[in-house]
Amino acid sequence: MIRFILVVCTVVLFLIFSIPLMIAEWIIGKFNQPLKDRSSLAIVNWAFRNVIRVAGTKVIALGEENIPKDTAVLYVGNHRSYFDIVLTYVRVPRPTGYVAKAEMAKWPLLSIWMRYLHCLFLDRSNIKEGLKTILTGIEKVKSGISICIFPEGTRNKVPDTFLPFHEGSFKIAEKGNVPIIPMTIVNSAAVFEDQFPKIRKATVVIEYGKPIYIKDLDKETRKNLGTYVSGIISETYFKNKENYKSLL
Repeated sequence: MIRFILVVCTVVLFLIFSIPLMIAEWIIGKFNQPLKDRSSLAIVNWAFRNVIRVAGTKVIALGEENIPKDTAVLYVGNHRSYFDIVLTYVRVPRPTGYVAKAEMAKWPLLSIWMRYLHCLFLDRSNIKEGLKTILTGIEKVKSGISICIFPEGTRNKVPDTFLPFHEGSFKIAEKGNVPIIPMTIVNSAAVFEDQFPKIRKATVVIEYGKPIYIKDLDKETRKNLGTYVSGIISETYFKNKENYKSLL
């Protein structure tokens, strides 16, 4: 429980003591939005790196060279842990908004930083509002802001399985004309969820696949993008679970 308490304290103290930074970032954004994007990214990355260090988590990152540096992308990943966001956000090379559940918009202080980072709040129970969120995501990537989404829709609680990927998630890449980056996460639940409420040292493997350009796919594959990308992530998941089994 000591690690859990330390992680909670790290997050809470950051949110409290970062209030002056929130105000400064708000002022910067009034005059220079790109600067605010970069500085907010740096601030939150610093906080997340501290969380990872306190949690005792080691990350093996593969395929980062596959992430284009000259364009926004749509990251698409499997989802097993709250730590998926923390572990992957510190690796993004440019401002990136994550698609989060609508309830997180009500979290004090944290939701402010999420908005600064271009995160989107998706209400899956409301089709109309969900469509608005996807349309906003399209505008974000067109403006150069990457988006990350976990198309399973929720944390999958069954080990070594994958929930169906929601096809609507891929409209951001299709309509925004940006590549999809498959993001495969192995063993993240070992940090927290597997022994809730304890946090334990763990090794997590994250692999970024080669960019997928929708316009280069055949018609049938484009119609079933969810299945196609899920297949790539599934194959990579079991490959890395085998390759790194001695460390996991």
